[in-house]
Amino acid sequence: MKRRTFVKGSMASVALAVAAGAGLLHPRRVMAASWPEAALSADNVDAALQAAFGTTEMTDSDDVTIKAPLQAENGAVVPIQVTTTLDADTIAVISEKNPVPMVSMLNAGDGVGGVYSVRIKMGETSPVHCVVRSGDKLFRKTQEIKVTVGGCGG
Repeated sequence: MKRRTFVKGSMASVALAVAAGAGLLHPRRVMAASWPEAALSADNVDAALQAAFGTTEMTDSDDVTIKAPLQAENGAVVPIQVTTTLDADTIAVISEKNPVPMVSMLNAGDGVGGVYSVRIKMGETSPVHCVVRSGDKLFRKTQEIKVTVGGCGG
C-alpha cells in the first residue's frame, strides 16, 4: 500500500469518527415503499394484476416496446428492457407460466416514463407481458420467450 493512500484513508476515518463522536452524524430511518405482497405472491396473471393495479383490463399498445431475446439459453437470467413513450408511473413484468407470474414491478412516480431494465428468471417458455400504467389505464406489450435447457434449443 502506498503511504499517501494510507494517510488519506486514515485522515478520512479520523474525520468521520470525530464527526460521529461530536453528534454531527445522526442515523436516520430509511423507509421503503410498501411491499406489494399480494401482487408478488399471486399464482395467476389476473390475480397479480388485480392486486397490483385494481383491474385486469389492459390495452395492447405500440407505445410500449420490449427488448428481450426470442430464445433465452439460460432461464435463470433473461434480460428484459421495457421502453415507453407514455407518462408511466408503474411498470410491471409478468411471465405467464412462472409459479409467481408477477416477476418485477417498478413504482417510478408520476409521469416518469422512459426505460426500465431488469433480468428475470423463467422456468419455461412463456409469454412475457410488460404492463405500463399511465394515468388510470394499463397498456401492454407481449412477447413469447423460448427458454432452452442448457442452451440446446429444445
